[in-house]
Amino acid sequence: MITTIEEQKVHEVEKHELSAEGSLDEKFSVDLNDGDEALRLIGAERTAQFSEEYNAKLRRKLDWLIPPLCAAVYFTQFLDKTSLNYASIMGLPITGQRYNLVSLSFYLGFLVWEFPTVFISQKTRVAKYLGANIVLWGIILMLHSVGTSFGAFFALRFLLGMCESCVAPSLILIISMFYKKNEQAQRIAWFYVMNGITQIFGGFVAYGISFDNGKLLAPYKIIYILLGGLAIVVGICVLIWLPDSPVHANFLTQEERIAALERVRDDSGGTENKHLKKYQAIEAVTDIRTWLIVLTTLLTSIPNGGLSNFSNLIIKGFGYTSKQTLILSTPGGAIAAITTLLCGYYSDKKGERMLPIIFAVVPTIVGSAMLIGLNNSGQKGALLFAVYLIGTFGSALSSVYAYNASNTSGHTKKSTINAMTLVSFSIGNIIGTEIFQPKDAPQYIPGKIAIMVLLTVQLGISYLLRVINIRLNIKKQATIAEEKARRGWTDADVQRERDRHAFLDLTDKENIYFVYTA
Repeated sequence: MITTIEEQKVHEVEKHELSAEGSLDEKFSVDLNDGDEALRLIGAERTAQFSEEYNAKLRRKLDWLIPPLCAAVYFTQFLDKTSLNYASIMGLPITGQRYNLVSLSFYLGFLVWEFPTVFISQKTRVAKYLGANIVLWGIILMLHSVGTSFGAFFALRFLLGMCESCVAPSLILIISMFYKKNEQAQRIAWFYVMNGITQIFGGFVAYGISFDNGKLLAPYKIIYILLGGLAIVVGICVLIWLPDSPVHANFLTQEERIAALERVRDDSGGTENKHLKKYQAIEAVTDIRTWLIVLTTLLTSIPNGGLSNFSNLIIKGFGYTSKQTLILSTPGGAIAAITTLLCGYYSDKKGERMLPIIFAVVPTIVGSAMLIGLNNSGQKGALLFAVYLIGTFGSALSSVYAYNASNTSGHTKKSTINAMTLVSFSIGNIIGTEIFQPKDAPQYIPGKIAIMVLLTVQLGISYLLRVINIRLNIKKQATIAEEKARRGWTDADVQRERDRHAFLDLTDKENIYFVYTA
């Protein structure tokens, strides 16, 4: 069974046979050009130890910079992406089926550019590439205030989708490089919570702007100018301060960079590697777990595509005015934010990734059923409560991001799976914009039924994926135990092998010391 680095037939390791006694003292060398960048700073074997107090202080230092910047990026992205939702009830000249097509065009751009943007970011400095895209999409968003035709809005939304397609893969990668597996879900939740926060913030801002008489500028144009300017500011901050990897973290001392890498060594997730490796991409697309996570993303993104663009129209359909609708949409954001934080906390605390998805989608299923059952009942309070319940499903995608960060190793494999996840996200959102048809307004019953059915199916997918990961861990533990007994290794010997594998850019399947998070 393949266990030691010498047996793995990878070019970066100079292989030497173990002696009859199982000695681990043979010569060991690594090609720094093929392994992770971390090897240039700390080497293949652990040579430095840091206390728990030191690591806790370092984690706090990371927390003061990386999650806030990631949150600012996601705050900006979600506001920009959903700006069409606010504009739809603030005088936007695009209505009916053309509105659906403009909604769809964002995700078409997202879909077309996802794989290229992920692999470009791997070959460049990921945070710098991200920052440049943010500045660019800020400019594009401001140009929405100039366009008035369907063609102009379609093209601008398409370009916006292209620029924003790099956000989630880049942030997932950065979090996975700086944080341990049992810290990642919470940190991802800290930036993903912006989906809910922006719903509150955007609702109140749009409400205030809606009082403008429009003599100078139409209210929807003001929205686009403000949000575009905000994106440019955030992009500049990312370019200046967000680190690309622990190796390039200029806000850390040399000792702290080493400690940051040693902190994540046991997770065997690796850090940054500029080489695109074909075999890792092939492994990604032939792994059944990849397709289950792609299906999970699709099933949870179809509701997102519909609700992120039509939730205000649904609330307005209960009989509220446009101004009332903007205010009444904000509690849904608070519920989504709270759900995301709770699921992220539970995910890291219990070492779970799939159960939080189940917790997130069940209230949405109940809310959809209520909206269908109470249709035309005139019970505005109950219908609003149902709309707020539906918002909980959004945190499922946060758990998917955490799953990818914790359950994939090998930089090219990570990039491929992240790209496939976001392609599925864009396809789901494209479909989602079409399940709410103008002919079904204002109740949109077919769309509500679709949401309920899709998320019910997702419950089974989550359970299956959890079972597969648990079984894979059991097999890996059994293999390590067999090799330990056969070679007469001590626990220290096993740990040394684990350390050696950590930054060689091996995939999770190649590295038997990699542990999956269920």
